[in-house]
Amino acid sequence: MAEKVYAPGECYKYQLIIKHLLETPLFFAPDQEIVYRDRVRFNYRKLNERIHRLANGLAKLGVRQGDTVCVFDYDSHRYLECFFAVPMMGAVLHTQNWRLSPEQILYTMNHAEDRVVLVHEDFLPLLEAVYPQLATVVRIVLISDGGPKIETRLPIAAEYEELLRGVSGCCDFPDLDENTRATLFYTTGTTGLPKGVHFSHRQLVLHAQAQMTGASVYESVGRFRSNDVYMPLTPMFHVHAWGFPYVATMLGVKQVYPGRYEPPMLLRLIETEQVTFSHCVPTIVHMLLSSPAAGTTDLSRWRVVVGGARLPKGLAREAMSRGIEIYAGYGMSETCPVIAVANLKPPMLAWEKEEQIDRLIMTGLPVPLVYARIVDAEGKYLPHDGAATGELVIRAPWLTESYYKDPERSEELWRDGWLHTGDVAYIDPEGYIQITDRIKDVIKTGGEWVSSLDLENLISQHPAVSEAAAIGVPDGKWGERPLLIIVLKPAFRGRVKEEEIHLFMTKCAAEGKLPRYAVPDKILFVDGIPKTSVGKINKIELRKQFR
Repeated sequence: MAEKVYAPGECYKYQLIIKHLLETPLFFAPDQEIVYRDRVRFNYRKLNERIHRLANGLAKLGVRQGDTVCVFDYDSHRYLECFFAVPMMGAVLHTQNWRLSPEQILYTMNHAEDRVVLVHEDFLPLLEAVYPQLATVVRIVLISDGGPKIETRLPIAAEYEELLRGVSGCCDFPDLDENTRATLFYTTGTTGLPKGVHFSHRQLVLHAQAQMTGASVYESVGRFRSNDVYMPLTPMFHVHAWGFPYVATMLGVKQVYPGRYEPPMLLRLIETEQVTFSHCVPTIVHMLLSSPAAGTTDLSRWRVVVGGARLPKGLAREAMSRGIEIYAGYGMSETCPVIAVANLKPPMLAWEKEEQIDRLIMTGLPVPLVYARIVDAEGKYLPHDGAATGELVIRAPWLTESYYKDPERSEELWRDGWLHTGDVAYIDPEGYIQITDRIKDVIKTGGEWVSSLDLENLISQHPAVSEAAAIGVPDGKWGERPLLIIVLKPAFRGRVKEEEIHLFMTKCAAEGKLPRYAVPDKILFVDGIPKTSVGKINKIELRKQFR
């Protein structure tokens, strides 16, 4: 394409679009590796070529600017290629949560008006179940890991690798308007249909820049630098794997994509590929540390930022005892997602580990360009004194401006010009945010609020506890009372009784770690705690089971 010639005094109006994120690594680290499990290995030059081929292949299938392309896949090099190719050609990338119910998958695909679907062979049964009712899909591309040929009733237009081989490795990507929609995904709540969350090129680029600053620049514990080896452990369908693949690509780091989350494979990749940086929800860390393979795996190089749910102190201690650097981050689907990171301030780096850990498990400090405030029920700002609690509201240039085709819930999200998180929190004099609960999860007993997250954090420090959840259950006298639901470590099952846990929590109350009225009356031991589609504790299901 011939470059446009500008008249004297006329400026090139630089747009913040995703294709510009690829420029730096092609200069800085063109030979750096992209790895998929133990199957695929190539460099950034090849990544760039494959992105161009994917865009040309999709165009050959009829994808045009404004069309929506849906992807069902595990965390892979192919997904990374989709993160770039689809929005760069002016289309919209719909990252499908394949853990949703068939009814929810059908709704989201029709609501998004998906035109082309890229689907891993493992998810063919899911797509087959809803295909007859899909209103807008015209082409399906099969993603295969090279095993035996899969039989399907679906009309497959092409196989992914064949699609790439059949087209040119050079695509003339347009200079889009930076406000062009780039991505779309769906988040589920307590009630109603899934909500479509969408982001523009400008929002994704600004988020990547601020995220890189918050994760890399400050002299602190967990730093993400160009010499790191990155492996996501947050599904790529979930808020763009928290946006880190864009940052990792911009930095030119070695990237390792694990495919299906299988503990032996994940631990082997961490060790053999010398992974140094990951991100995940607490249940993934718990799953890996509980795996028999963890006992023989060197995790001493590994740094992990944990979000999606509060990082329990007990789990953080256990991870640190294995040599892992672990700390918290915070965000929501609607915030792209990163809003805060639990960086330590320079004087805190000299503290003892036990003192540092209480900061590292906090919600964290807002990253650059984020405004965070606490408001009461009337919208009045509350002081940042570490005591006043209210709803956390935020502003930043990358927050979603609305729910897709949903003006009513969009208006509720953006009341008074602030994005309302639905999280109860305080901000202390040092500027650290601490989420104390979701508004919908806080336990209301005798007119007082009890934080379910505080209860979970405290009980996680008992040596017998593997996992725990706290919910409120109806009580005739107090309205609600806390219920602790606990999974014991295998060595303690049958040995630890309810009375011992109650005594532990009573001692915590005596030490001032929680109010006396917050000590649960009832403790239940269970074999497992239900999780949501993104690995968080499913308190909706727990309330259904135990109310």
